[in-house]
Amino acid sequence: MTLRTRLFLSISALITVALLGLLLGLFSVVQMGRDQEKGIAQNFATIEISQRLRQALGDQLVVILSEKPNPARLASAQEQFRTALEQGSGQAQNETERQLYAEIDRASRSFMEDATLAGLPHPNLLDDDELSRGLDLLRGRLQALSEYAFQNIASSERQSRNRAWLSAGLLGIVGIAILLIGFVTAHSIARRFGAPIETMAKAADKIGQGDFDVTLPISTVAEMASLIRRFGLMAEALRQYKATNIEALDQGRKRLQAVLDSINDGLVILDRMGRVEHANPVAIRQLFSQGDPQGRELGSILDNPDLAETTLHVLRGGTQEGTPEDLTVEIDGETRLLAWSMTAVTHDDGRNIGAVMVVRDVTEQRNFERVRSEFVLRASHELRTPVTGMHMAFGLLQERLKFPAESREQDLMQTVDEEMHRLVRLINDLLNFSRYQSGLQKLELQPCQVPELLGEVRKRFAEQAESREIRLELDADDTLPNLNLDHLQIERVLDNLLGNALRHTPSGGEIRIQALRQGERLAIAVEDSGEGIPYSQQGRIFEPFVQVGHKKGGAGLGLALCKEIVQLHGGRISVRSQPGKGTRFSISLPLT
Repeated sequence: MTLRTRLFLSISALITVALLGLLLGLFSVVQMGRDQEKGIAQNFATIEISQRLRQALGDQLVVILSEKPNPARLASAQEQFRTALEQGSGQAQNETERQLYAEIDRASRSFMEDATLAGLPHPNLLDDDELSRGLDLLRGRLQALSEYAFQNIASSERQSRNRAWLSAGLLGIVGIAILLIGFVTAHSIARRFGAPIETMAKAADKIGQGDFDVTLPISTVAEMASLIRRFGLMAEALRQYKATNIEALDQGRKRLQAVLDSINDGLVILDRMGRVEHANPVAIRQLFSQGDPQGRELGSILDNPDLAETTLHVLRGGTQEGTPEDLTVEIDGETRLLAWSMTAVTHDDGRNIGAVMVVRDVTEQRNFERVRSEFVLRASHELRTPVTGMHMAFGLLQERLKFPAESREQDLMQTVDEEMHRLVRLINDLLNFSRYQSGLQKLELQPCQVPELLGEVRKRFAEQAESREIRLELDADDTLPNLNLDHLQIERVLDNLLGNALRHTPSGGEIRIQALRQGERLAIAVEDSGEGIPYSQQGRIFEPFVQVGHKKGGAGLGLALCKEIVQLHGGRISVRSQPGKGTRFSISLPLT
């Protein structure tokens, strides 16, 4: 017998027994109600007839006791008594009730005969012993009829109560039978299916843990046996698959580890809790020379709060913002500087499963940058004095020498003057950039109204933009909060960005200056519709001495200087550009 048939028969038996019990209970209740209703109706009819007989007897007694009896009224009362008596006799349900009506009839006839022989009127009816006994006998028979009806009602109630208890008992027996059948069915199902399923669940847990040596149950049920057989085939297939692929997986893991270990940069792989899962030899030599980092938290090993905070931020789904400060470590008794970056590792469904930290030794690079910065600072400072003197001397010479406007000499004088100005600007840019990089430049912060500042910048470039037929738009809300800024330095940043935008925007284009609040920061953007910046050059646009685009000018220090000024204010500067569709420079400054 199949599992489906067993379940069908078991459930059908339960439903059948339950329906039979329910139908039996309903039939008993309905039948009991009908019988009780019929008995009560009959007994109430008997009581009503008894009341009518009493009423008719009372009317007769009134006539008999009156001083001037009315024969017609007496006859009418006797007729009512006789009619009620005949109706009661006709409705009698058993011999006892008919006997009571017969006794009432005899007592009534005897009383009326005695009353007729005694003569009317008879006001002293109660003084006549014979008539009194006849009246008492008649009243007793009427009282007996009423008591009989009340006794029948009480008996009907007792019978109904007994039948109710009987129905309840039958329903209880049916309920017990249902419970027994359900218990036997549930026990059979649990014994036949529960134990094998539990054994298979334990086997599935062992397979999930990688242990394919499992014991499967035996079942006589066809469906369960088929399921167990297929489960065994699946376990065997998984075991063979594991045995076949574990070597390939191990080889792949070794190849991956060899690739990671061959990288010249330090590489640290973190799990989603921030613990070190793997570190290549370079990272171990640079960061973990004091001990094995496996399974330990990165922040606690290096004792660096900024690194620990960045790690937590990245593991929570964030991204590393800006360039972090170099790590200072001791390697073989020598202080080294390590640049580092961290990137989250996500699953295909978006879950964060860890992070990767890349470390690079930049000690020589930082030393070179420091030497270069010092050289540029000293060279620009030393060059500034003689170049300024030469520029002033050339100015005096230009005032004394007078050449015709169209002469070759005047062109040469003009060229020398422009190049001298260009050389002075270059030296000033080098000097300012070196001051910012070396930390010598100090800010003079004061409250500044951003809309007013942007309006002044727009006015300075309005004439130049109009001459080149370029629309210069300003979009800034007057309700923006004031910022503590170095007014001159921020003006230098905006002037540089607008100058670049005008230089790279064709005639008929548009330049838009925007300012808006973004949470706890203020964003200022300069967007143009010019030629854009090639994707290959956007990553180096803020580096010193780097020039991008087709229209180059200066020494390539403008954007690098802008970055230094913005960072000194605690802000960030970024670029977003698409070749042929314009460029957008964004500055983000903290409100506090």
